[in-house]
Amino acid sequence: MNKNLASRLVNIAPFHVMELAKMAAELEKQGRNIIHMGIGEPDFTAPQVVIDAATQAMQNGNLQYTSALGLPELRAAISDYYLKYYQLTVPSSRIIVTAGASAALLLACAALVEPGAEVLMPDPCYPCNRHFVAAFEGTPHLVECGPEVGFQLTDEMVQKHWTRLSKGVLLASPSNPTGTSIPRAELAKIIATVKAKQGFTIVDEIYQGLTYNDETFSALSLDDEVVVINSFSKFFNMTGWRLGWLVVPESIVPQIEKLAQNLFICPSTVAQYAALACFSDATMSIYEHRKAEFLRRRDYIVPALKSLGFEVPVTPDGAFYVYADCSRFSDDADQFTKDLLEKAGVVIVPGLDFGPYTARKYVRISYATSMENLQEAVLRIKNYLMTAVI
Repeated sequence: MNKNLASRLVNIAPFHVMELAKMAAELEKQGRNIIHMGIGEPDFTAPQVVIDAATQAMQNGNLQYTSALGLPELRAAISDYYLKYYQLTVPSSRIIVTAGASAALLLACAALVEPGAEVLMPDPCYPCNRHFVAAFEGTPHLVECGPEVGFQLTDEMVQKHWTRLSKGVLLASPSNPTGTSIPRAELAKIIATVKAKQGFTIVDEIYQGLTYNDETFSALSLDDEVVVINSFSKFFNMTGWRLGWLVVPESIVPQIEKLAQNLFICPSTVAQYAALACFSDATMSIYEHRKAEFLRRRDYIVPALKSLGFEVPVTPDGAFYVYADCSRFSDDADQFTKDLLEKAGVVIVPGLDFGPYTARKYVRISYATSMENLQEAVLRIKNYLMTAVI
């Protein structure tokens, strides 16, 4: 069958995060205790009220297909969320509920990415972003973004790297793997530049709820034609429920609906009814408490990593990741993470997944685990570095 495989597959790289997770699972089968700081998954699960809402939906028999655009009640609840927490009027008619943020990005790329079109994005960035562009036969145009710009694209970079083949930009704020955000004024300039070039701007905001500075905003406040992706996975702690949403200009909703009908039928009905319980004041209070705990962990792990000899050139202002330079210890971040897993029982992720620019020097550390685990991991890493021959 190999001769029948589509040629586009050569542009899709393996996900090394998952490979390390498989290695860790094998060690755990052997009885090893492993601390996981690799996969970007909150250690908090959905609050009980969300679980109860799912149970109630099943008991009531609310299990049929919904509209491809999602439950009207949930779309309205997301609209109210933007108004209450971001002072933004986003009509529910522009909101499409999706089978996770991955489905939202797939729909956006299916609608906007032409074969051969270039889409600018930062290097480093979440690997699936560039792979979705490649899946629709577009060309991810990775732009090297170092710590001096917070590992994020700037308007100057967009103008410099835009070519006759460029059709849009794909940004993430806060970002995976760096936890850094694009300042409001800079994002406004990028959006204006791309719009002037008649291109599209997609902004991944799945970590928007986990922003720790005072400048919490959505790209939707800057321009109505921006396409925004969000998720119930991170801030709302519903990773396995596979539910997200997409906000698009009113004019392209029918096209997105047509794609969603054909590709997904609809998102999980049970997950949608469960998500309705996310937006009550009581549930939001739980999420804000958990956000404060993530901030407490960040404020522990960043100085702890620096004390071990890692360079953390930019303190993350969002998500639950630290992007750290490990070149003091190794010139091969991939091998460094494998050695750390095997010898210290700690999973962190090499920069290899996130683009070539930082592949060999940087590692991503997730602090989406308990403070006790973070403290034990720091001790294990310290002991490893003291005994390792680098």
